[in-house]
Amino acid sequence: MSPELVSILVLVVVFVIATTRSVNMGALAFAAAFGVGTLVADLDADGIFAGFPGDLFVVLVGVTYLFAIARANGTTDWLVHAAVRLVRGRVALIPWVMFALTGALTAIGAVSPAAVAIVAPVALSFATRYGISPLLMGTMVVHGAQAGGFSPISIYGSIVNGIVEREKLPGSEIGLFLASLVANLVIAGVVFVLFGGRKLWARGAVETTGGDGGTAGGREGPAGASEGPAGRGEGPAGGAAPAPMPASAPASAPVAVAVRTEEDAAGAPGRLTPARIATLVALVALVVAVLGFDLDAGLTAVTLAVLLSTAWPEDSRRAVTEIAWSTVLLICGMLTYVGVLQEMGTITWAGEGVGSIGVPLLAAVLLCYIGALVSAFASSVGIMGALIPLAVPFLAQGEIGAVGMVAALAVSATVVDVSPFSTNGALVLAAAPDVDRDRFFRQLMVYGGVVVAVVPALVWLVLVVPGFG
Repeated sequence: MSPELVSILVLVVVFVIATTRSVNMGALAFAAAFGVGTLVADLDADGIFAGFPGDLFVVLVGVTYLFAIARANGTTDWLVHAAVRLVRGRVALIPWVMFALTGALTAIGAVSPAAVAIVAPVALSFATRYGISPLLMGTMVVHGAQAGGFSPISIYGSIVNGIVEREKLPGSEIGLFLASLVANLVIAGVVFVLFGGRKLWARGAVETTGGDGGTAGGREGPAGASEGPAGRGEGPAGGAAPAPMPASAPASAPVAVAVRTEEDAAGAPGRLTPARIATLVALVALVVAVLGFDLDAGLTAVTLAVLLSTAWPEDSRRAVTEIAWSTVLLICGMLTYVGVLQEMGTITWAGEGVGSIGVPLLAAVLLCYIGALVSAFASSVGIMGALIPLAVPFLAQGEIGAVGMVAALAVSATVVDVSPFSTNGALVLAAAPDVDRDRFFRQLMVYGGVVVAVVPALVWLVLVVPGFG
């Protein structure tokens, strides 16, 4: 049995054990990386750790640390109240607002994980507060980021268009952008309908809150927590979760959502305190630093979190313990193992095997599936950089349209970033407050699996098949 095949079988075993025995998949992946790297690939410790995602580790820790502080001092509460007022209480519009926001950020040049790191914590805090499915909100954020991800001035678009030019293939910058935009917009529409969007529309508008944190003429909520989709527990800043809509209320009637009316140490949800103002400034500074000055999102977030912790230690005393450490272990372990696969040539071996197939359409769809499957665990940009050159031999035959094939590969390799093993999916998983993380992880994994199984075939059918012949 070849080393490459052994490494793939070990990956399957890791999935099976993690699923059936409830062992952290990241810990299993670290052990697998050590075993396969040492016994099969003849790698030393440096070779194994070459795949450790140090930058992603810092991003996950830094962003979840900063937003844990924002939750502790009530800043996320203030932001979700502001979002409700912005859309006149139409909670059903908020997932689309988050979709558009992340899309706009990536379209103007933000790296997709940076945009998700900025938007996801606020979006998921809103989801928790107003009883929106975290799976709906998280996937809308990620698909929004990918919708704008291939504009001519975006990072992904610049990289793919550069590869196409270097390989001397026909290209279309606008065609690539529109393919990704339309694909993610259609998927977002399906997700919205399937994961609770219709119920949000039926709920109607919630009443926005006044500056003192009370409702604008609505009823007060209960002092305790209520049970929502994420399970029983308190809201993101320690206050009561929103009260459910009364069963007798008509679907179109405005519904008052319960909010805290007793001022706690952090102040009422609708009131700006010095700590909240400073946190808002820090969040704006994070956006400016990442988008304007191309600074690392993780290091910047850690620095801002430390500054806030120093100024208001009482608000951030427990923030370090709220960093999503189990998620960090899971993601870093899996990506370290994928790094071992790349180091020993398993990824290239699989791609070259498909590229040598003599049937162009079959090779095209298999390359789309390889791009989707591998990208669900690894760098989307890295996979595109490897797969597009692999497609050059049969694209040169002229039977497959280069523009459609490149667009299909690009969409297949990025739309799967909802996977909890990808950077974007990991950020969504880490950013969700007050959820059962194991359950949310499984939901993201199942959804990511469905996307991997369905989307490559659809984009191949729409973008590649019409250009064949």
